[in-house]
Amino acid sequence: MKTAVEEYVDQQVKCHHCEEECRNDHLIFDGKDFCCVGCKTIYELFQTDDLRELYETRNKSNPHLAGKYDFLENKEIRDKLLSFQSETYNLIQLSLPDIHCSSCVYVLENLADFHPGVIQSTVNFLKKTAEIRYNPAVIQLPELAGLLSSIGYPPQFDADSQEQKRRKNSSSLSVKIGVAAFCFGNIMLLSFPEYLGIDESMDDSFKEFFAYLNILLALPVLLYSARDYFISAYKGLKSKFVNIDVPIALGIVALFGRSLYEILTQTGAGYLDSLGGLVFFLLIGKWFQSKTYENLSFERDYKSYFPLAATRIDNGVATAIPIADLKAGDEVIIRNHEIIPADAVLLSEKANIDYSFVTGEEKPVAMTANDQLYAGGRQVGERITVRITKPSSQSYLTSLWNNHAFKVTDELGTEEITNRISKYFTFIILAIAVVSGIVWFLVSPENMWQVITAILIVACPCALALSAPFTNGNTIRIFGRNKFYLKSAPTAEKLNAVDTIVFDKTGTLTESGEGKVKFFGKALTKEEEGMVRKLVENSIHPVSQKIRKSLRAADFTMADFKEIPGNGLQGVVNSHLLKLGKPAFVEMEDVKDEPGRVYLAIDGIPRGYFEVSNQYREGLKALVARLDGYKLAILSGDNDHERPQLEEIFSGQTEMKFRQQPQDKLDYIKALQARGHRVMMLGDGLNDAGALKQSDVGIAVTEDVSSFSPACDGILEGGQLKHLAAYLDYAKYGKNIIIASFVISFLYNVVGLTFAVAGALTPIFAAILMPLSSISVVAFTTFAGNYFARKKHLF
Repeated sequence: MKTAVEEYVDQQVKCHHCEEECRNDHLIFDGKDFCCVGCKTIYELFQTDDLRELYETRNKSNPHLAGKYDFLENKEIRDKLLSFQSETYNLIQLSLPDIHCSSCVYVLENLADFHPGVIQSTVNFLKKTAEIRYNPAVIQLPELAGLLSSIGYPPQFDADSQEQKRRKNSSSLSVKIGVAAFCFGNIMLLSFPEYLGIDESMDDSFKEFFAYLNILLALPVLLYSARDYFISAYKGLKSKFVNIDVPIALGIVALFGRSLYEILTQTGAGYLDSLGGLVFFLLIGKWFQSKTYENLSFERDYKSYFPLAATRIDNGVATAIPIADLKAGDEVIIRNHEIIPADAVLLSEKANIDYSFVTGEEKPVAMTANDQLYAGGRQVGERITVRITKPSSQSYLTSLWNNHAFKVTDELGTEEITNRISKYFTFIILAIAVVSGIVWFLVSPENMWQVITAILIVACPCALALSAPFTNGNTIRIFGRNKFYLKSAPTAEKLNAVDTIVFDKTGTLTESGEGKVKFFGKALTKEEEGMVRKLVENSIHPVSQKIRKSLRAADFTMADFKEIPGNGLQGVVNSHLLKLGKPAFVEMEDVKDEPGRVYLAIDGIPRGYFEVSNQYREGLKALVARLDGYKLAILSGDNDHERPQLEEIFSGQTEMKFRQQPQDKLDYIKALQARGHRVMMLGDGLNDAGALKQSDVGIAVTEDVSSFSPACDGILEGGQLKHLAAYLDYAKYGKNIIIASFVISFLYNVVGLTFAVAGALTPIFAAILMPLSSISVVAFTTFAGNYFARKKHLF
């Protein structure tokens, strides 16, 4: 292999990777021309990866794709498809119906290796969709669609709703089942003389006629009812994958080929009745599986319990409503750090929108009146008003919460491990089928094809692959019903490893909306009260909300709002500069930071302080008693004036640290992890964002679920903190359920293959068993999970 060198070339050449014309001064590597280091690097990646063959199947080798996706250049169509768009970052969710197995997932999630314009791709295997983030300055949407099509995953762009697609697919499957049932029944009817042993007395012409009639009846089964298995296997093999449909297709071909040979050579009656029954029961199982997954779909269920809220303005009155009730034309208030619940137009004069939920980069974008805002953005600064232009998508917002940019773990979860096992499962089954076929050819050639077919059909990795997703998915669905929301299924697994729990105090251990507020200092005028109210109503911090409730509202303008975590708020209200927070922040250097006090300065003049008392959450002491197996710690930004109350609730072994800045909390978590602890951090998601992200499991405790942070792994409604021990106990049951379902799946495959290899299993019975294995595992994980949920009073 040649080393990369730069060579001067007089004539223009095309880049081997992107086909753009190279500059005179370009790179030559491995005997090929590259226009830049990026294209050369992508090529190199594929030479060391197991995707080398796929590289040559990219878009340039498929000229028939030219122009196929030109309609995506239409801006109106593109705007409807894209969830987010900017000059360098677009986000789209595509339906890819040809996704079949874990190998497909692997290729699609490495889509960035095919083209430098693709930033990241995330696949939802059960829905057969991919969420793709790409740079439109490097790759346009038509080119992206062509790239996907060229590697065997053409995206679907149609106006049908998901419900219409589901009905259409269900109708097609029903027709195929009907055709298979008709042919299977008539083949059996024509085979009755053979079943009853009276075929020897029949005229040879009748036997021959019935045999050829059976071939004609078998053709619709082979060419129509079983078509999807052949298409899936072909596309997989074409793209150098061996998916689970390959052995099924081989089994069907083996039965038909052997039957055709016996009938044409008049050496036997063939196995066309077995072929018809095999396809019929495979399709019945496929239909039954789809219905089971629909009824037990954890993703649909847990998201339906996720009560994202928005503040809608109705006739001048602000009302909190579920985002599912938002519709185009509604006017919504977005406060500092709140999420934009749906695509909208900015009505306020200006805004600073942080799209880190979407892009992973916390760089606020300055917006002005009438600018387009996308769902998932967060306002940074004073509150704004927007007008909704599209209905809200709760599923979309929760998927943004699970953005890859906020994943900090490098461990393999159960789902990833089982996907890797499934990847090699098919090769093992093919090897067993070949060895068994050779043995049976030597022992009893007439039974060889039946054995091979039964082996290819009965083995199924689906049960193994579904164990963890459905168990963890059912866990987060049950948690969701109890107002504890986890961002992803693997987070449920991580709860099992936690041995240390760290609590923030304000807003976590204390009630956010409860407590007394009293002002000390020179009495505030009605106008000044209104200005302070205007300042604090832009913040979602628990202390700010307590102060807001104690003051009268006034109609003032707000500008230059800032919230400095751990210090306080400032802004210009009605042309006056207000600062609210710690003494040093409001420039009261000679004042000691007293417990429970929030100091106020107007136009640089100290005016006094608000004294805010805290009320600890109900059931906190009982919770601490149930967490006796965990190491506990408290981190607070306040001083230690409430240490005595906390010591009454927590044991003497609980470590308590006060006057902690956000960086101090982050460093404390790091120190615990350095000593080998697995840490769960519970905080309000504002001052604790860094610590939540650093911890192994970060839980934002909040009364207002419209303000959650992308850094957290879960959200717990404040009133449910008392049930934390029950959640942790249930997560341990989940692990045991996964292990039990692994055992069930393993035993099914071992027992099924044993009977198949021994020749004691017919292809028809194997076709019945294969879908039942998946259904049994899904049913077991769901019903076992529900049983333990009832045991822990979580159902």
